[in-house]
Amino acid sequence: MFITKKHINRRAVLKAAGVTLGLPFLDAMVPAGTALAQTAAVPKMRMGFFYMPHGAIMYNTSHGPAMDKWTPSGSGADFKLSPILSSLEPHKKYVSSFGNLENAATAGSVHSFTPSTWLSCTRPDTGRAKAHMAVTLDQVMAKIISQDTPLPSLEVSSETIVQTSAGNNSIYTTLSFRDADSPLPMETNPRKVFLQLFGEGDTPQERAAIAEQTDSILDLILEDTKKLQGRLGSGDRAVLDGYLDSVREIERRAQMAGAKDLSAFGIPEAPVGEQEDFAEQVKLMFDLIALAYQADLTRVVAYVTAAEGTNRTYNHIGIPDAFHPMSHHANDLERLNKLAKIQAWHVEKFAEFLAKMAATPDGQGTLLDHSIFIFGSNMSNSDKHDNYPEPNILVGGGNGKMKLGGQHVALPERTPIANLHLTLLQKVGMERDHFGDSTGTISEI
Repeated sequence: MFITKKHINRRAVLKAAGVTLGLPFLDAMVPAGTALAQTAAVPKMRMGFFYMPHGAIMYNTSHGPAMDKWTPSGSGADFKLSPILSSLEPHKKYVSSFGNLENAATAGSVHSFTPSTWLSCTRPDTGRAKAHMAVTLDQVMAKIISQDTPLPSLEVSSETIVQTSAGNNSIYTTLSFRDADSPLPMETNPRKVFLQLFGEGDTPQERAAIAEQTDSILDLILEDTKKLQGRLGSGDRAVLDGYLDSVREIERRAQMAGAKDLSAFGIPEAPVGEQEDFAEQVKLMFDLIALAYQADLTRVVAYVTAAEGTNRTYNHIGIPDAFHPMSHHANDLERLNKLAKIQAWHVEKFAEFLAKMAATPDGQGTLLDHSIFIFGSNMSNSDKHDNYPEPNILVGGGNGKMKLGGQHVALPERTPIANLHLTLLQKVGMERDHFGDSTGTISEI
């Protein structure tokens, strides 16, 4: 028997003129005759933390369980998704939902530090002039699973996290703290995210020089790409071509956004690259995250899908009302239904991202098989700004470490959300028996 497979290093990249483009996982990265689990190409865990503000419409309005639009029911074959979560139906077997989660650290925060405590489960010291809280879960995860990637973590937001109704405080409206004293900014500009991921030089001077040569990193690496394609089998060529097509499309959209000239309108200049169309902005960020995972540029992402206290309107789904004012629904049925529609739309965008993950091969499975994503909020009933019960779900196969089939887990009353975080830390191999105010782990996942 002749073994002719050509082995390409898993960390191989395409390079030219200071530009580096990571590659997706290809079969050619597995040495011939070698079991996948024995190679550096063994699938790596991806973690994602996707934040939605203002809670969800649950059973704790004055209308009781009849108005609950969030909570699923049952498990396995009997698992039924709620109206807000219905777009997750194609991926239902990967979904775990939780009842009775609480985050005591955010109690009484209004909006000012609700986002930052979601992944820290630690109340910040707001009496200090400078930030002081605790390292957040995403950053703990980054130290475990993402240190050998170009970006240990990626923090993005669909819009600015500095909101008047959130106390105009960007210190604790971020999701991520690298350590107790280091809040991380959430990037809102898709073009900056793209350059952060794929690069156009190490300095402003280099980037300016490269920009004079070409606006496309794919054009820069054309020669290297052709050489690589000649070494690949038909299956790998199809994977690579699909990946490069995705890069080209996102590059095109980022360039279009960067070309906008708003100077004639007499208004402050918008951040270059940020989309005026909010739906497109949200989708573009999800697409960039998908590319980052596919190219293994990072394995940990935190994404604020809409800012805490946002006054964003949702005209694109027929809701001209501002999100935050409407979140004070006063148990009005019309407002409650509009809020549920907004929340369902955010889940739909997340579901579209999951579809990309499920369609992307990654070793002997897909990116969704090898990921764990948390989607949810650090608030419950937005009219009361309360923090119990919190709406949060897990989605993904977790490299075989998640129980699949779909389930809603009714936890004991007021179970700390830190128990969920501690459970995830143990699933990625961290020997730790405490996180935040945890009291144990969740065996059902």
